[in-house]
Amino acid sequence: MFNSRPDRLTLYTKSSKYTDMISHFRRRETVMHRRLVSIALLVLFLFVIVFAPACEPLVTQFDDVEAIEITRADQLTPSPQSADSIKIMTWNIRFGIGRIPWFGDSCGDRVIASESEVTSALRAIVARINDIKPDILILQEVDVKSKRSAYIDQLRWILNNTHLNYAAFAPTWKSQFVPSDGLGRIETGNATLSRWNILSAERIQLPLRGDQDALTRYFYLRYAVLKTRIDIPHSPNFHLLNVHLTAFATDDTKRRQVDVLHGEISRLATAGYPLIVGGDFNLLPPTSDSTDFCFEDICPGESFHGPGDNPRHKEGSNYTPEIGWMQVFYDTLKPEIPLERYALNQRRYFTHHTRPDVFWDRKLDYLFTNREWIPNSDSTYQNGISLSDHAAVSAYWRVAR
Repeated sequence: MFNSRPDRLTLYTKSSKYTDMISHFRRRETVMHRRLVSIALLVLFLFVIVFAPACEPLVTQFDDVEAIEITRADQLTPSPQSADSIKIMTWNIRFGIGRIPWFGDSCGDRVIASESEVTSALRAIVARINDIKPDILILQEVDVKSKRSAYIDQLRWILNNTHLNYAAFAPTWKSQFVPSDGLGRIETGNATLSRWNILSAERIQLPLRGDQDALTRYFYLRYAVLKTRIDIPHSPNFHLLNVHLTAFATDDTKRRQVDVLHGEISRLATAGYPLIVGGDFNLLPPTSDSTDFCFEDICPGESFHGPGDNPRHKEGSNYTPEIGWMQVFYDTLKPEIPLERYALNQRRYFTHHTRPDVFWDRKLDYLFTNREWIPNSDSTYQNGISLSDHAAVSAYWRVAR
């Protein structure tokens, strides 16, 4: 059945002859629609290339390294002047829309969330943050005045409704207008919030996807690392790297992003700086039992792993070729959850799923340090299924004096 209305197409579905004919015309219609969309986008792209230099660029493209301004809360909350340990938390908040079935994930069909939906989700997110009370908060997918999330400045919202005082924000996608599916204006990225002053911040560009045509790549995300130096008690040279790696690349883009990230880690470690690395790596621990989630993530009408299926795997769901790429971080840094403990009960530490009606089924979110965690101080907050498609992770870091 093509649809729920008793129109002429529906009446013909009882006949295989007419069904085949209708399917043929619908396929042609779909192909024609895609061609028209491609032509329209190409015309828009050429217009931007020719005329954009004279005005504000449609899509913001970034230098390899850029300085970031620090944002301060409207009212400061007193911060501890001394600490033996501090609580670090990382969380991908899914641009503050909770589990609304967005078209870009979870087999959804929504593009734009209403203001009431976003404010309701943000209240729940802020309540969770205030309950956990991290000293430093590492966030990914924070929207700033984006159409899809009702033009709310989520960075300012979270900063002014928690005990945190300072924030730095590095965009990973900034465009005055994204033509695809009516997305419109979008700005989203990594945000690091702290009780203590952020002394400096930089945005470090990660390699762009190499498996896309030029037009798609122009309007696509530009993943980045947000590097901050934070004035925590007794450790003024403390650095933090807020990470978000690509989710859907089918080539070696993620591998190249890992190399850039690890290069920055090595530079900071060689300089002797105490360091924390955290965020959404979109990679599995190297000892994971399951590595292919095509069937867990499959949407109605999709087919994978079968004869003639092209692509054979769902984008962003098959981690098998990448299973060893996290090993370098476990070899050179200390994770919040040692691999040995993770292997004993993997389900306990899962942080991601694509469906709001199922339990978490993989770990993608991590904290690492070149110093020490307080043993067994980590928490994976798996009771927040309604808040995001990622679970928050926290641990206590022993202050390096």
